[in-house]
Amino acid sequence: MKLGLLKTVGALAIASTVAIGLGSGDAEAKKVRWKMHAAFGQNVKVIGPPPHRISEAVGKMSGGDFDIKVFEPGALTGGYAYYDPISQGAIDAAFGTPGANQGKNSAYAFLSTWPFGPAAPEFVSWFKYGGGVEIGTELYARDNIKYLLCGMIPPETSGWFREEIKSLDQLKGLKMRFFGVGAKVMQKFGVSTQQLAGGDIYPALERGTIDATEFSMPAIDRSYGFYQIAKYNYFPGWHQQSTSNEVLVNMDKWNALPDENKAMLEVACDQSLITMIADGEASQFEAMIANEKDGVKNMTWPDSVLDQLRGAWEEVLAEELASNPDVKKLWDSYTKFHEGYKVWGDRGYLK
Repeated sequence: MKLGLLKTVGALAIASTVAIGLGSGDAEAKKVRWKMHAAFGQNVKVIGPPPHRISEAVGKMSGGDFDIKVFEPGALTGGYAYYDPISQGAIDAAFGTPGANQGKNSAYAFLSTWPFGPAAPEFVSWFKYGGGVEIGTELYARDNIKYLLCGMIPPETSGWFREEIKSLDQLKGLKMRFFGVGAKVMQKFGVSTQQLAGGDIYPALERGTIDATEFSMPAIDRSYGFYQIAKYNYFPGWHQQSTSNEVLVNMDKWNALPDENKAMLEVACDQSLITMIADGEASQFEAMIANEKDGVKNMTWPDSVLDQLRGAWEEVLAEELASNPDVKKLWDSYTKFHEGYKVWGDRGYLK
């Protein structure tokens, strides 16, 4: 009798252990583990922390079942070199900005920003309610990539120069790092432009590979140390009045993701959008003051220079619209939205 009881208890114990083991295995199988490339280093103000915040947010919302490990630029791929690895599935996801991918399609540059474009409130509104997200989704889907609007920053500075620029004639022959469609505007004035990732700019300035640069806002640029070499920082950022950020996901990985995890990532991106705009606005004045203490002169372009730049931009825009139907589709969408927005925007805000 005792022996039979022991056998029964033992069998139940074994069954329980097996059941627990199977249960833990099932739970482990449900966990999602992704690798996310970051186009910007974590220590860079405003644009560095977002992928890490996104990772933390989805981790908390999922109770640890959706784990995104963020890798610094260069660990998985170069800072801006994430398009093909995402498309091919070599990397699960990446945080960056659409303009990094303009070599694939110049419409990506417009999806990021364009000269004399809208401020962040209008730009976000167009993305969310005017068709911008849908256009981005369509463009990226062609190459097996899921697009998520995942951040935005306010105006940038429009250049760091070693000497004061009294005339745009001084730009002729200058070698300058310049981003997006704005680079084509600078080329109209004889500038030789190239697009470098943030971490590559300081060494290029130091070695003289480039003579001048623009990258982002004062706080971000200060993170990279440009103020140590170029002492004239020009405003306003005519070429980037606001700039969008993205999370790209391999489409196969996205489609395999449970709906609740998709929602978590979307919510985390909306949080990133709000936080980046607020952080971007809040952190610039301290950087500008610090730059001045380090010998930088914060310069303002006169209206005459801005008029020249705007005229060159109109030429570039006409060329882009004539050569790329994707740009035309995007521009038509924004223009329609902007005409409606002006009814409110021209009356709702103090000038």
